[in-house]
Order: sequence, then C-alpha cells, then structure tokens
Amino acid sequence: MRLLWSGKKHQERTKIVYQGGMTKPLRLELDRSAKTPLAEQIRKGIRAAIENGVLAPGARLPSWQDLAAQLGVARGTVRSAYEKLSAAQLIVASRAAGTHVADRPSIAARQEETADPGSFMEMYRELTAGPAIFQMGVPAHETFPAKLVARIRSSAIRVEMSGPAIYPDARGELELRREIAAYLAIARGIECTASQIIITGGYCSGLGLALRVLGLERRRVWMEDPGFPITRHGLELAGLSLAPIPVDADGIDVSYGLNHEPDAALVVVTPGQQAPLGCTLSLERRLRLLDWAAQKGAWVIEDDYLSELQLKGRATPALASLDRAGRVIHIGSFSKTLTPTLRLGFLVAPPSLTSQFAEVAACLAPAPGPSVQLATAKFMRDGHYMRHLRRTKRVYAARGDALLKTLRPRAKDITIAGLAVLMQLPDGTPDLSIAREMLSFGLAPAPLSPWYAEAASARSGLLLGIATAPNKRLAASCDRLLGIIDRLM
Repeated sequence: MRLLWSGKKHQERTKIVYQGGMTKPLRLELDRSAKTPLAEQIRKGIRAAIENGVLAPGARLPSWQDLAAQLGVARGTVRSAYEKLSAAQLIVASRAAGTHVADRPSIAARQEETADPGSFMEMYRELTAGPAIFQMGVPAHETFPAKLVARIRSSAIRVEMSGPAIYPDARGELELRREIAAYLAIARGIECTASQIIITGGYCSGLGLALRVLGLERRRVWMEDPGFPITRHGLELAGLSLAPIPVDADGIDVSYGLNHEPDAALVVVTPGQQAPLGCTLSLERRLRLLDWAAQKGAWVIEDDYLSELQLKGRATPALASLDRAGRVIHIGSFSKTLTPTLRLGFLVAPPSLTSQFAEVAACLAPAPGPSVQLATAKFMRDGHYMRHLRRTKRVYAARGDALLKTLRPRAKDITIAGLAVLMQLPDGTPDLSIAREMLSFGLAPAPLSPWYAEAASARSGLLLGIATAPNKRLAASCDRLLGIIDRLM
C-alpha cells in the first residue's frame, strides 16, 4: 500500500490517501476538533473502506506504527483502532505476515441499500447480519460437516442436471418427505405420512404458506409475549389482529388467553423451547390449548424452531404429537440444525388440509430446487443427520456451561434460554443501544426488548448465542461485553 498524499501532521484536519492494488483509493481523514476520539475516527474510516469494498479481503494495511507516523497521532491511538477492528474480525494481524483485511464477505455485498432507521428491515438486517460472536439463530460453523455435505450435494446436482427437464413436485421431493416423516416419528413423536409434508424455503416460508391456506385475515391471533419479532410482523402483514399473551416458566399462559381472547382463530407458539425465554410448555397447558382449539375450531401453528436441540436431557415431544383433532400445523426447518444458507424447511399439514396446502404450494409457494432436497434426503437416510445432531448437542452443552462459568462471577440474573444465555438487565436499560454498540467490536448479542409487543411492558436484557460463543478467547469476549454494558448503563 503506497502513500500518495499527506497533510501536515499537526493541523486541525489531516487527510491521507492510500493506493495499493485497489480500484479506489483509501481515504482517511481526521478532524481533531471533533468530539469523536481519533481512534474511533480511524476505526470507522477503515471499517467503511472494508464494507464498501475499497479494501478487499486479503488487502495489506500499514503497520500501526507506520500509520500513526503518517497521521501524526500517537501509536497507541492507531493500535486501539486496530484492536477494535481485529475484535470485530475485520482485520487479521500477525508478526510474520503483517496486518491484512480478514477473509469475510463485506456487509456492502449483502445490502444494496441502507434500511430506513427504525424500520422493520433495519431490525431484520441486524438480526441476520454476521458472522459475529454471540449471534443468535445460526449454528456453529465448525460443527457443520461441510465436506460431506458438499460431496453429497454435488452428486445430487449431477442427478438433477442429467434428468428430464420437467417441473418437480411442488410439495417437495418424495425422498425427502419420507425421510422427514421417519425422523419426526422417532425424534418428535409425530405420526404422519409423506403426503402431509410440504417442503418449504424455511420457517418464514412455511408460516406464509400456512397463513395463506387458513385465510384468517382480520381475525384475532394469540402471539407469545415475548415472541419472535419476525413472526409478529409476519402476522401483521397477513392482516391478522394480534393478541399478545404473556409467557411464564410454563410457557404461554393459556388461562390468560382463554379469559381475555377466547374467540381467537389462531395461536402461534414455540412449545418445545420458547423463543426467547427457553421454557417448555407444560403438559397441562398443552392439553388445555388443544382442547380449546378442538372445541372452538381454532388453529395452532407450532414453530419447532430448535427441533430436538435440547441441551439437557431428551427434547420434549412436539405439540403435534398430542393433537387428535387435526388442529396443529407443525413447522420445522434445517436452519438451526444444519445451516440457514440451505433455505430449507418443512411443514406438516393436518389431514383435513393436505389438499389445500398442496394447491397453494403448487400455485404460490413451490418447494426449493430438487438437488438441495435430494442431498438432504441422502444425508438423513445414511444416518449422518442424527449423528450430526448428537455431536452438535454435546458441543453446545459444553459451550453453554463454559459461558455460564465465565459470566456468573461478574453478572447477575443469567440463565440458559434454549440455545442462548439470557442476561437480564435492569428495566429501562437501553439494551438495543448496547447491542448496536457491540457490533463494532464483533459482538452480536440480541437485545431482549424488541421481542415484546409493547415497549412500555418490555423487559431489558441480552441474548447471547451459545452456538457462536468462541472456543478461544471466551474470557476476553466476555470482558469486552461486560465492559461495554458497564460503560453504557
């Protein structure tokens, strides 16, 4: 990287321009009269260059000593900026090879435009951005058998390309639907046939398909409070009227729902491990919910988002396993157990709605391409999927224990909540601002308050993803996390 121009070291504003194998020059401009610390100005300038593609993965950066000399600032100032960039996994430094931009996709490559501040899409992009430490909703990268899956998928692509050019079954490949039916019988206690299963593009695709089939616009729907923000917004987009139902240690409060919203037409629940609190819906409440749905003709959508990834003991059978009246629509996905990049999930339709689901799928939401389905079917048929789940559960259980052990001496009110550690904060703490501040350090815990329907009743907290907790430097990551909380509270 070669210096093209530099301003005087001690003037109020300093500007430098670097060029070195880049399509655009890197410009760093410091304003010594600004309130923003110089280290933060340097960090933001380099981060913006990485995210905008000016600095490509692998690009060489000057040493912090050289950059400090060119900018006319203390070496510790540049070193602090580099340390933050390294913690955010944006740069990699080594004595032998120097400092380089990390090999990771830029945010700019994923976002064509900036979301409006405060909009749903801004929240959605914050939830799905990454990779980052403590990020929720994604599995551990190192537990995924990438080479095995790539080999199986390559074979499936060849089969797909060599076959006749015809439209595949909109419900999904029969091989995969059969494997899922067998898996659900063993792991989730659900007895169903392959004809009841619809392959989807993930949970949200399954939710949209179910809402289209049910056609409950302007009807009331029970929604867990707190509950998944994307589900809540999806129900609103579908034209339903939300009835927030509180959650306690036994799951959604069915008695509250029956007393306040007895005429609701739909309930959306996460009974296995409630999102985000992690509690399991008690047997008594399951039976009351199913009895009410059968009597009232209401529908229940079961979001089985963590499947059998129960860290302690065997997972509770699915709610659909108790359904005798055919009122439960079970939705599952491979996003948490394998990888969200597959965009693959499934839905189990009640027998009375099988034809309607097939019809809507054929016209509005056909299944993803055959190759990813056939590869997943073989992965399951050969026993790899169950072995992968057992191995993953062991890894996650160990990470959860390590995270609790590291945090408990210094933090209060922390508990395991599904595949996250929930850190409760005093009411009124700006958990959303704290979470956004942590993004610049490569930390991405999810704030708890947006999971509540009403801001006035929202609790404050942070959800630390266990799957993405680091194996190395866990104590350092927790130190940085707690330091930011102490500074902003």
